[in-house]
Amino acid sequence: MDLFARLHSATVLAEQDNALPEFLAERLLAVASSPHCYPDTAEEIQKIINMLPEYDTYAQTGYMGMGANNAILEGALRRLEAKRRQPASARWRPHECCLP
Repeated sequence: MDLFARLHSATVLAEQDNALPEFLAERLLAVASSPHCYPDTAEEIQKIINMLPEYDTYAQTGYMGMGANNAILEGALRRLEAKRRQPASARWRPHECCLP
């Protein structure tokens, strides 16, 4: 299974089992469905995949400070989205997902 398929599966599972909010799931699924818009982002995607099973709305608030909450996951997602491929020139025709 490639990285983007794993991101899709991990997102769906986190949404079902860990109550991942829809607004985050939608953005993650958009990334998962657009691999051509996210070249050279394997490290960032893998970090997010690793966070999803540990997602908890109240993570980082208790004694142990474990897990990933909305803020942590959204920060990683923002960094990933910032690396979305942008047009290199006016001649290059981006896929619609690559448009800002």
